[in-house]
Amino acid sequence: MTHTLNASMTDTLYNRPHRNVSARTMLAVQCLVLVSLLSAWVLTPSADRRALAAVALGRPYPLDVFPETPAPGSVAPLYNQPDLVSDEQLAAVLKKLIPRFSRSHLRPNLIEHALRTWGSEITFSHPDAISGPQMVEFLTDSARHLESWDGKVKPLLEDTPEGIFVRFGEDSAASVHHDHTLAALTEAGVPLTANVYTTRRALQLRHILAEALRDFRLDEGETEWSSLCFALWLGPAGIPQWHNGAGRTISFDMLVERLVRNHKRMGVCQGTHRIYTLMALLRLNESQQGRLLSPNAATMAEAWIMDVRQLVADSQFPDGSWNPGWCYGKDYQMHLDPQEKIPKRVIATGHHLEWMSIAPRKFHIPREQILKATQWLLTNVEQTPQAEIDQNFTFYSHVAKALAMWRQTSPAEFWTRYQQEHTAAEVLPANPAVSSANTTGTAISP
Repeated sequence: MTHTLNASMTDTLYNRPHRNVSARTMLAVQCLVLVSLLSAWVLTPSADRRALAAVALGRPYPLDVFPETPAPGSVAPLYNQPDLVSDEQLAAVLKKLIPRFSRSHLRPNLIEHALRTWGSEITFSHPDAISGPQMVEFLTDSARHLESWDGKVKPLLEDTPEGIFVRFGEDSAASVHHDHTLAALTEAGVPLTANVYTTRRALQLRHILAEALRDFRLDEGETEWSSLCFALWLGPAGIPQWHNGAGRTISFDMLVERLVRNHKRMGVCQGTHRIYTLMALLRLNESQQGRLLSPNAATMAEAWIMDVRQLVADSQFPDGSWNPGWCYGKDYQMHLDPQEKIPKRVIATGHHLEWMSIAPRKFHIPREQILKATQWLLTNVEQTPQAEIDQNFTFYSHVAKALAMWRQTSPAEFWTRYQQEHTAAEVLPANPAVSSANTTGTAISP
C-alpha cells in the first residue's frame, strides 16, 4: 500500500505542469541582486573595500599613507656636557671605534651598527676604514653584498611583487633583527630616493620602507626597530596610523602598548632598545603637538619609562656600570652571572646613557650616577686593547654614539671637525682589518 501511495505522489509531482520563468523576470532578479551588491559595496567602509579587493586579487592591502618628504626625521640629543666627556676623551673613544672590517664575509650587522654610529656621509682617510657611502652601498647594492660572500649566500635584499624585503635571522649574511637595516639607513639620514639594487632590478629606499609597513605584525618577537623606523618616517608628518598588508590598522598607540608589554628584560639589547624607541616616540609626539599618540598612550609610555628610571637607579654597580640584570632594580645582584663577559656591561651601560641623552631631565637618574657611568665607559675603552674592541665592535659602537650625544653632537660631526684640527688623528695601529667572520659582537647580538 505504501509503495502504491508513493508512486502516486511521485506521478503527481512529476506530472504537475511547470511554470516557465520569463526572461524579463530573470533580468529583474539579476538587476535586484546587482543593485544589492552595489549598495553593500557603497555602504562598506572604504578600508574594508580595499581589503576585499586585495583578497580577491591575491595581493597585499594597499598602503594608505606614506611619508610626505624623502628625508627621515630625527630625535636630537638635549645636552652638551663637557664635564661628563671632554673633547679629548671623546676623540680617544671615537678613534678606537673607526670601522675597520675585512671586506670578505662582511656581516650586515657590523655595517648596520657602524652606519648607525657614523652616518652616511663620514669619510675616513685610513685605507682600512669603511666610509659612510661604502656602508650605504653594501646595504643597498646586492652586488656588493654578494661579492663579499663570494656569491655563495642568499641576497640580503629580496624582491617582492610590491617592494623589497630585507632578509634577517641567524644567517651571518643576513641582518640580525627585523628592520634593523632600514633603521640604520634611516638614522644615518639616507633619503627615500636613494637607489637600492636587488639582483633583478633597481628600486629605491622607499620600496624597503613600503614593504616594512606592509609586513609589520604586532605579534612579532621584536618590534623595537620597526617602531623606531615608522616613528622617524611617519612622525614628522603627524601620521598616527596606517594599514598593514593584511588590512589591519596599526597605530602608534598600539606600538606603545606592544613595547611596554612583558617583563623589562625582554627585547633587543637586554631590553634597552624598547626604552630608546619609546623615548623617541614621546619626543616626536611632543614635536607634533600630540598628533601621534593619544593622551592615554603618552601617559602609559611616560609611566613605563619612569619605572625604568627607578630600576636603573637602583641597579647600578658601585663602579658605575650596569649589566643585563638592570631590569630587576634593587634585586640585580640576585641575577648575576659568574660567566658574564665585560661587553655585556658595555652594551647595557652605553644604551642607558644613550636613551637618557634624548630624555627630558625628569626621566634621568641622579646626575652623579650618570657621571659615574660615563667614567666607567671612558676607562673601559681606554684600557681595552684595540683588537678586543674590534672583535666586539657592535657592543662598543653604542659607547661612541652615546658619549657623542652627551656632547650634543654626532660621531661624524665631531670627528670631521677634530681631524681637521689634528692631522694625525687617523694614524691608527698597523693591525689588519678585523675579520668579520670572527667578530663576536654579532654572536650575542646587541
